[in-house]
Amino acid sequence: MKLKDIVKAKGSTVFSIHPDKSVKDAIEMLIQYNIGSLLVIDDARPVGILTERDILRICATDAERLGEIPVSDYMTSDLIIGQLDDDLEDVMQVMTDRRIRHLPILQEGYVAGMISIGDLVKSQHDEKDVTIHYLRDYITGNDMR
Repeated sequence: MKLKDIVKAKGSTVFSIHPDKSVKDAIEMLIQYNIGSLLVIDDARPVGILTERDILRICATDAERLGEIPVSDYMTSDLIIGQLDDDLEDVMQVMTDRRIRHLPILQEGYVAGMISIGDLVKSQHDEKDVTIHYLRDYITGNDMR
């Protein structure tokens, strides 16, 4: 299975924020859309990602200034990205090894979607359910061929 299959099923909506916006603005968006990360976009290009984990670090050290701190000060700018044709198993390994929960998907330098580790787990679960269904039908003689 490829990432494009997950993006196709999930949709390509990606919530983003400009690097000059405040961390408070980012928090409000995370709450409004019930999401765990925002892609940081400048001039239509991804320049970073801001996650709940990043915001917790800010709250631990600088909570009183959330409305003043720009997203760019705390975003992760060394982006790990996926491509639509990447294999699910490979991406899951990268996300596990790098301990990331959200992965922007790019196509020719532009954002094509965003997946979470939960999306990958759900996809694998669904695929295994289908396999189990067909194997059960085969074993019990309910094969409709």
